[in-house]
Amino acid sequence: MKRFHVHLSVQDLEQNIQFYSTLFGQEPSRQEADYAKWMLDDPRINFAISTRGNTAGVDHFGFQTDDSVELADLRERARTADAAVLDEGATQCCYARSNKHWLMDPQGLPWEHFVTMGDIRHFGQGSELPDVGKPNTKEQHEGQSANGIGSTCCG
Repeated sequence: MKRFHVHLSVQDLEQNIQFYSTLFGQEPSRQEADYAKWMLDDPRINFAISTRGNTAGVDHFGFQTDDSVELADLRERARTADAAVLDEGATQCCYARSNKHWLMDPQGLPWEHFVTMGDIRHFGQGSELPDVGKPNTKEQHEGQSANGIGSTCCG
């Protein structure tokens, strides 16, 4: 079963941890010096905040899957929707090992589809996506390399 994912960039981590812990009625399931995450069951969401973004606000949306079969299904849906898909594969990001891909919606908002394979001790390596002004369809994206691609929360 998929879990909706939202990642916000915040300026004051402690203030936001206090706010969201009160709002959600629980403490974060993971907290680091620059990051916090709540794994909520009602609604089923992976809600994360970090101080790693350039500006405060929505960093990206996504779906966390339970297995690679669901992840492959999401990748196929993204391609069918004519989204440019950046397959990142196995990576380390947001204190976790995962397998993922990225896409942009028509508004230029980044979406991350991933399956988590375990925790790690550091934030991780960078992930990159097309910038808001970059092509967002398969046809527009053909031949485009990772050059000129903007960074996400892990960048």
